[in-house]
Amino acid sequence: MTQRQIQILIAIVEQYAEVASPVGSNLLAKLFNVSSATVRADMAELEKLGLIAQPHTSAGRVPTDRGYRYYVNYVNETTNLGDPLSNQERRAERAITARVVGGGLPQRTIRNAVDTMAELTHNLGFATIGDQLYMSGLSNLLGQPEFIHTDSVQQVARFLDNLEPWLIETAPNEPISVYIGAENPIGRSAGCSLIISQFRSPYSDRSYVGILGPTRQSYRDVISLVKRTGELLEGALYE
Repeated sequence: MTQRQIQILIAIVEQYAEVASPVGSNLLAKLFNVSSATVRADMAELEKLGLIAQPHTSAGRVPTDRGYRYYVNYVNETTNLGDPLSNQERRAERAITARVVGGGLPQRTIRNAVDTMAELTHNLGFATIGDQLYMSGLSNLLGQPEFIHTDSVQQVARFLDNLEPWLIETAPNEPISVYIGAENPIGRSAGCSLIISQFRSPYSDRSYVGILGPTRQSYRDVISLVKRTGELLEGALYE
């Protein structure tokens, strides 16, 4: 891919996360200061690569699971520890820090963290400490436009039913693990993405915090939030 095609894919992912409607060539042409024809040609190449799709004949484009995976890998590879936080990341950092640091009893601290993640992302936040699962924001998740149909809700319900047993059995140990759409080992057809971080706690060697949302989400911000929440919980629970 050319650099412009990469940037167009990034723009489609981020714009679609924000507005939940297909992204058209006219908007991208203004953003990149090129003609709509040029953008359409680049979009056609991205579509051939399976990174974006056209849901309707006259519509713009939306990312595919493969496009989201490329985006997440690109963000992870190009983000450095010393990079300044975005305004959104700074606001989230302040909010989660205020709710977690000095939160009192461990159960209250964990609950505060999960509630805050759900509020900030408008998705479902969760934490699991051993056999104890904390969850918040189910109404947020089911209120997303992707889950307006009954069969979609049932798929999400099955996903949630199997989330805790899967975490206990699999014990993913990466600092951040991102499972997009069909990549999910559970609920492959639920249209969800799972972003989880393992963290240390004095109560269990299998402690996780994460976000469950539709594949359409602001991965850069959510990954940053989940990672930071895990770090804060680790520090708070060992105080």
